[in-house]
Amino acid sequence: MSLLPGTLVSTDWLEDHLLEPSVRVVDIRGYVKTVDAGTGDGKQISTYVGAKNEYDEAHIPGAVFVDWTVDIIDPDDPIPAQIAPPDRFKTAMEAIGIGDDSDVVVVDHSGGHFATRLWWALNYYGHPAVAVLDGGMNKWLKDGLPVTDETPELPSVRFTPSEHAESRYRVDDVVAAIDDPSVVLVDARDPNQYSGEVYRGSRRGHIPGAVNLNAKTLYTSGGTWKSDDDLRDVVAAAGITGDEKVVAYCNGGVTATAVLFALDRIGHRNMANYDGSWNEWGERLDLPTES
Repeated sequence: MSLLPGTLVSTDWLEDHLLEPSVRVVDIRGYVKTVDAGTGDGKQISTYVGAKNEYDEAHIPGAVFVDWTVDIIDPDDPIPAQIAPPDRFKTAMEAIGIGDDSDVVVVDHSGGHFATRLWWALNYYGHPAVAVLDGGMNKWLKDGLPVTDETPELPSVRFTPSEHAESRYRVDDVVAAIDDPSVVLVDARDPNQYSGEVYRGSRRGHIPGAVNLNAKTLYTSGGTWKSDDDLRDVVAAAGITGDEKVVAYCNGGVTATAVLFALDRIGHRNMANYDGSWNEWGERLDLPTES
């Protein structure tokens, strides 16, 4: 039985359970670094990077590091940052001591979309014993809790991936969803990307019919997750009101997982991540866009 009290744990809870043998803390700090392309039309250029240097300098005792741009992606997929295939994901998890009986707590800078990316990935591969650290490393440091630069010794474990294909949409699934009234497409990007005012890649705009739920609206001003009641309000304001299938996307299928995490928090389980997101859709000139 999992020790985790839910999908979101506090710094106090983690401090109290750091020495539990089943608890594995995963540091997945990283960045999407974005600059203006200088073309004068709102185009941006983004770079995906992990923050291994920050982990090496100081991390939560016992934590292991995952580079979200390398360790859990498919290097053979031309679309950036797509989830690793089962065998590669299995190898990556076992290498950091995550086995079938592990209780995983994922830490990024603020408990945001990098942490929820691994939360989604583990659930996708049939490992629901995973939680996000509320407020992330920023709150851990703010609370004055201990850090170290030591790399932990890891147990030998077995991770058994069991793919849940229904929680990952492919491009053909999204094409079909455009005209399906039982599916709500949710764009998790900033409003100016949704509108097409700024854009990355070849094209601007959003998938036709998609509603905008900016993932940044899911957090408090202090960087922690909003309450479940407040999340319900945010979700309802975006037009998600019932048990419809929600398919979220962003630029690379990462920020979208924050929307899925919020939905899971409020009991909405009928959802999926369009992993290819705008990195794929925006480059497919045969697919429609809307601004």
